[in-house]
Amino acid sequence: MSSMQRRIYLASQSPRRRELLKQIGIHFELLLMRSSPSRPADVDETPHDGEAPEDYVMRVSQAKARFGADLLHARRLPIHPVLAADTTVTLENRIYGKPQDDRHAAEMLKALSGREHQVLTAVAVALEDRVEVLVSRSTVRFAELGDERIRRYVQTHEYADKAGGYAIQGLAGAFVERLEGSYSGVMGLPLFETATLLQRFACPTP
Repeated sequence: MSSMQRRIYLASQSPRRRELLKQIGIHFELLLMRSSPSRPADVDETPHDGEAPEDYVMRVSQAKARFGADLLHARRLPIHPVLAADTTVTLENRIYGKPQDDRHAAEMLKALSGREHQVLTAVAVALEDRVEVLVSRSTVRFAELGDERIRRYVQTHEYADKAGGYAIQGLAGAFVERLEGSYSGVMGLPLFETATLLQRFACPTP
């Protein structure tokens, strides 16, 4: 197969990452990591004690990509590069992952209100024993959010499965006073870093 026909596997169920890959014309197949939603995750996404946010996203994204590459052999699938990513929101070196419920989401948004926070997204690509990773770092400043505004947002449940409890590409885009960095990185897949990695694996990119 020539490099111009090369496909990749996306080891993510995120519709946002699928949309972003399609935006830059990447041909991919979804690689479902679990055989059923009720099964526990195959990659432990629990932060380690004292783990820095950047180390955390790099570790998790690489673990997802490696697991995906191993899965190809286990399932006897054609061998292509496996792309995985992990995003976290961090404020004062604290990791803000995905909220557990409405109350947790509201607490996160209250903490981010009127302040700058960082969004880190690590992208990893694995092929056989080779794994490479790059990290996108963005700074986002939120407007002051009153309790009523937070309550209305939380009721939409847009926060579900979103690091930091918000989706910049959704209603929460109205909270953002300023963004320095990568919009696509805050969404969950920084396109510059993604294209850079895929080029290293002889995958065609714009």
